[in-house]
Amino acid sequence: MARYRFHCTNGLECVFDVRGAEIRAAGRLTVRARRVAADVMRSLSDRTDWSDWRVSVHDLSGRRVLVQPFRQPVAERPLAA
Repeated sequence: MARYRFHCTNGLECVFDVRGAEIRAAGRLTVRARRVAADVMRSLSDRTDWSDWRVSVHDLSGRRVLVQPFRQPVAERPLAA
């Protein structure tokens, strides 16, 4: 099991993960990144445009291991033509 930090940014603003999370399998990083993004969107609910936001996942040595874009909430996604 390894500990990772899930930082969020749009290039101008940042939400830093100072505690991190223990992840058993590297394949679970994407699932956790999506959950972190959803939590940030909920906590900053006054925002409407999440297109520039990303979750940047780092191991404890600071090495970036994943970048996951935020997913727009289902209610706000445009309908397919």
